[in-house]
Amino acid sequence: MPLTIINSIASWILKQRIHQIELFIKYPMEVQEELLFGLLKSAENTVLGKKYDYSTIKNYQTFNKRIPVSTYEELEPYIEQTRQGAQNIFWNSTIKYFAKSSGTTNAKSKFIPVSAEALENNHYKASKDLLCMYLNNNENSQLFTGKSLRLGGSKELYENNNTFFGDLSAILIDNMPMWAEFSSTPSNKTSLMSNWETKLPAIIKESSLENVTSLAGVPSWMMVLLNKTLEENKKTNILEIWPNVEVYFHGGVSFEPYKEQYKNLFPKDDFKYYEIYNASEGFFALQDRNNSNELLLMLDYGIFYEFIPMDTFGKDNQKVIPLSDVQINKNYALVITSNSGLWRYLIGDTIRFTSINPFRIKVTGRTKHHINVFGEELMVENTDTALAKTCKTLQCEIVDYTVAPIFMKGKEKGGHEWLIEFKKHPTSTAAFSELLDKNLQQVNSDYEAKRFNNMTLNPLVLNVARENLFYDWLKKKDKLGGQHKIPRLSNLRDYLEELKEM
Repeated sequence: MPLTIINSIASWILKQRIHQIELFIKYPMEVQEELLFGLLKSAENTVLGKKYDYSTIKNYQTFNKRIPVSTYEELEPYIEQTRQGAQNIFWNSTIKYFAKSSGTTNAKSKFIPVSAEALENNHYKASKDLLCMYLNNNENSQLFTGKSLRLGGSKELYENNNTFFGDLSAILIDNMPMWAEFSSTPSNKTSLMSNWETKLPAIIKESSLENVTSLAGVPSWMMVLLNKTLEENKKTNILEIWPNVEVYFHGGVSFEPYKEQYKNLFPKDDFKYYEIYNASEGFFALQDRNNSNELLLMLDYGIFYEFIPMDTFGKDNQKVIPLSDVQINKNYALVITSNSGLWRYLIGDTIRFTSINPFRIKVTGRTKHHINVFGEELMVENTDTALAKTCKTLQCEIVDYTVAPIFMKGKEKGGHEWLIEFKKHPTSTAAFSELLDKNLQQVNSDYEAKRFNNMTLNPLVLNVARENLFYDWLKKKDKLGGQHKIPRLSNLRDYLEELKEM
């Protein structure tokens, strides 16, 4: 069958989902409420279901009062029981897979349960929806006439007591239908290679000869792969290698600091960028419009959403609210109840709503990755935006960065210390620091107030990192490739000091 016909059929099939998406956009509260009580019904006879008497929970208020918000550490004993072979602990169907995740900073690994329902009705459903949205917005797309270059995590699955653990991408690949592998590059075998430095040339060798029409992966690591691909093929931009490539699906870290570099890699006006928001715990939101930086919160993926306003987070007056109570432009910590048995689980991400009709969001950072030592409430979204704006003005490019507070000593005022690795250096680091500081004040009024007349905060301090510093740091921690990322903001100086000593 000709590829153009396959492309037309696949596009038609995927776009049948649009009506269901329109339904949850029109009736968001009803969809979420029905979903919550469906989850409670499914798990009422589990160990946790009996402990909290799920069967008698008839409204959200009771759910909110009766079941505590939990961190991974608080759920870990139940998860460990299941990893050792016990079932029906927190979810009624058999939990066979666990996504191993150490997050951005934790040395201790987390094992996130992944049920069959989550695989089918969350992760795979989201992947199809992403294509559905893209094709619905781009009628002339030729996506399925070529292959998707995917850059996932590494390591194969490992067995333990008849359960399996590994990177989420390894679990997804292990359960992927055959047609999905046929339309992807590199092969499953190469995708699951555990050594990043061996895997990288293998991906380039396999994929360079393919007709790649789309790419998917984390911006920081995809950038490494694409630059290496150009070097190996002796080309100046990616279109010289893959002339039919039309879209890059990205997530994992903010795209903002890398946007200009990608424009150089894909120098054509109609090239598209689509963002996704997913984690080991689930797939939550995706870009539903061309040229947008907002993500549609997906309300029928087996996940019930709740939110903690960041101005109460971790305090005695902490409150948890449902979707119906959220406000635009406030930062919230995300709490999920999922079809993998994560009950009121605090995943560690912060988001803000840009719209409530429909519910669209932007990911703003991590609950642990912000700086609020001096009341400045600096989020990763702020630093990414200010940095991107500064780089664009001064025509320089970054590889990565991290920021830590400079604590007050005696009569000395505090400040922020930046460590940035540049791909293309500014002509003047002093000018860069000054402009970056001004841009931070523009995007964050709390930072601006603390910087006014150097009242609380002195001007930021900039350190230029040596070449490959962040790469070497991640390699030392066995965190090359995949979803691994640099902790960009911290209220402590641990990461910064460790990096400066390398």
